[in-house]
Amino acid sequence: MSRSRSRTATTDAPRRPEDQRLKAWPTLAYGVQHVLTMYGGIIAPPLVIGQAAGLSTAEVGLLITCCLFIGGLATILQTIGLPFFGSQLPLVQGVSFSGVATMMAILDGGGGLPRVFGAVIASSVIGLVLAPFFAMIVRFFPPVVTGVVITAIGLSLLPVAGGWAMGADATASDYGSLPNIGLAALSLALIVLLSKFGPPAISRLSILLSLALSTVIAALLGMADFSDVLTGPIFAVPTPFAFGLPTFDIAAIISMLIVILVTFTETTADILAVGEVVKTKVSQKRIAAGLRADMISSAVSPVFNSFTQSAFAQNVGLVAITKVSSRFVVAAGGIVLVVLGVLPVLGRVVAAIPTPVLGGVGIALFGTVAASGINTLSKVDYKNNLNLIIVGISLSFGMLPLVQPGIYADFPSWFQVIFQSGISSATVMAVLLNVVFNHIGRRSTSEGSVFASAPARRVPEELLEALEDGDHVVDGRLLDTQGIEVQTVRAPDDEDERS
Repeated sequence: MSRSRSRTATTDAPRRPEDQRLKAWPTLAYGVQHVLTMYGGIIAPPLVIGQAAGLSTAEVGLLITCCLFIGGLATILQTIGLPFFGSQLPLVQGVSFSGVATMMAILDGGGGLPRVFGAVIASSVIGLVLAPFFAMIVRFFPPVVTGVVITAIGLSLLPVAGGWAMGADATASDYGSLPNIGLAALSLALIVLLSKFGPPAISRLSILLSLALSTVIAALLGMADFSDVLTGPIFAVPTPFAFGLPTFDIAAIISMLIVILVTFTETTADILAVGEVVKTKVSQKRIAAGLRADMISSAVSPVFNSFTQSAFAQNVGLVAITKVSSRFVVAAGGIVLVVLGVLPVLGRVVAAIPTPVLGGVGIALFGTVAASGINTLSKVDYKNNLNLIIVGISLSFGMLPLVQPGIYADFPSWFQVIFQSGISSATVMAVLLNVVFNHIGRRSTSEGSVFASAPARRVPEELLEALEDGDHVVDGRLLDTQGIEVQTVRAPDDEDERS
């Protein structure tokens, strides 16, 4: 009898939302949708770094393939998890763009890619040690902070979507042309229509279907080029240390360590954001496991010619739109990335998707991330505290490098690495102000502050008792239901009453 009750209790125990399992084909379809969503972002860093390193087209292609391969393995580790490694949340991993500027600076200093790879390995190993200590600051991420961070993530990614919508290449003659913007608008409109009028199965695949349909239409209009799909090898396994053995330079390691701290901030923000979207508990232990997964992946990635790994914020928006919170769906996306990493021909097919199509999709995804942050901020208590100033200053601080990209041009490179990112700068400011106002000494209040809300209006009860149905005010005059002005008299003050 007791065994039966125990078995029933175990069966009926509530499961975490992220542990939801779908059938094989939906799992694969949603996984592919995650890959298509972040594909442009994951290939951008190796493209930029490869060109800065003076690599040939074939070598840049190899670099991209390696980044896809490692990104897939890192995604599987983050979602499925091992003891002490992996947050077990629906997070897609890939090369973080936050380190591109630093890696280009390392390349400018000489030593080539081996020096970059050595700095990534050493800084990631140090980060692996620091990860659990960084996770201890989770108590400094209440809703007033996480709301700012999530909103900043969405707003910071919108310029990326805008660049894609215009055509990505600012030097191209058709950059920002009407056909490019129109194609982006088409992909966005298809998402809206499929989400609104499609059945649940179609609605959840609106992103993937929009990408496919928009690409077909673009091909018919001559705006998609698939001529290079069969150029190059069909199958290729990433070769370890294809660009030479890593070299280790102290200055390069220190500069990459700053990037690691930025990666910590961004990944912590993404873990908290996806936890909010999925409606699941995110503990300090879980954050530490997620950061360790980042660091072990980053430490191994240079062996296979890749760079620092981090969670991709745009996929958080995809989870929010589709409402599919299963981590196994994202793990399937990781498997797809691994396959793309050994089948460059498939990667070239995906790469043929016009960037304006990605731009329209990005507008929907990144806007949804920002909206999720606003939703979190709507739950914050703003009465008798200075949470309003925390939100206002932090968001403004985070948007500065977006609206004025050169604002930190004269600052040291380490400062630029941290604060040129709208996400990390908003996060740093939000955490700092939250500590100042809500943790140091007594809790700060809005009393006497210019940021205090205006006091609510109050009217005497006697005034309400004197009103009749239909009375209304027009241009400062009190009129009755027939529009006839009601005479008003001044209430006697205390001195009048005494006389």
